[in-house]
Amino acid sequence: MITEDEILSQLDNYKLGYYCQFIDLGHVYSYLIDSRLNIFKGDNDKWAIVAERLGFNPRAGGIMLDIYYFGNCLINLENYNGQDTNYYTVLPIDWDTFCDSVDVEFLRPNAKFWSIRNKQVELSHNKQDYLDAGIEPGGYRPEEISVEMAGRLLITKNRDLFRATDEELYKSIPKELKKIMVIDEWYHRDFNEIIQPTISDEHVKQTFDINKLVKLQLGLSEEEFIAMFRQQETRTEEWNQNQWQDNRPSSYETWQMIAKVITTGDTSFYKPTLKPNTHWINWQDSGSL
Repeated sequence: MITEDEILSQLDNYKLGYYCQFIDLGHVYSYLIDSRLNIFKGDNDKWAIVAERLGFNPRAGGIMLDIYYFGNCLINLENYNGQDTNYYTVLPIDWDTFCDSVDVEFLRPNAKFWSIRNKQVELSHNKQDYLDAGIEPGGYRPEEISVEMAGRLLITKNRDLFRATDEELYKSIPKELKKIMVIDEWYHRDFNEIIQPTISDEHVKQTFDINKLVKLQLGLSEEEFIAMFRQQETRTEEWNQNQWQDNRPSSYETWQMIAKVITTGDTSFYKPTLKPNTHWINWQDSGSL
């Protein structure tokens, strides 16, 4: 029988490969719009957690629904550079209507609608609509309606259109698993460890030898360069230690309770005492780079 510790261990050690991620609500390249958790359980101790994160990524140029997979029966995972990834991306908004409506990061003055899951949804240019929804303009062009503002307003009345379909959720889990619970809001901590390969002194020296910028412009000696590199390694190690101590899933009640729900099949064990914080307003640094 699967145990809670086994589930939590899989969540803590989510890195199936270099391109795997934990649920990154505060992703600095993507403005958070919405999120959701889907809990699945099957026969023979099979289980999965499928998380959704909807956000606007200006660099990628669109509103994207990232779907993350965790579990002991994952299949059909995306592959990048020869390695499995534990997430993939869906575009719920028709690409043509989206591109026609935006100017980089802002709505065009004549933008009228987005086609979301083949349904036309009207866009608002009325600032009061946004203020009434608690969405205040910001950034370097506060007089305009940004794309993330538009998405945050639309999702208040069209949440189901933006969320993953069952077909999308089941992409990388067995079809026989049953969805036993959906959580729209929860208490969350981003868990971002930095992968740091072991690099020998010889490799650091080779890097120094071929890097003319370091030698000519920064004026560093080989010894100073190696010392600087090792100091950075130490800072990274300290960062990872703090992440593990404070933010790993098994360290707080959200995932402990979800693990209990999975092992027992009883959703009543999910009784959170911590206030949910997954609303976008709590992740103001998302999209900040």
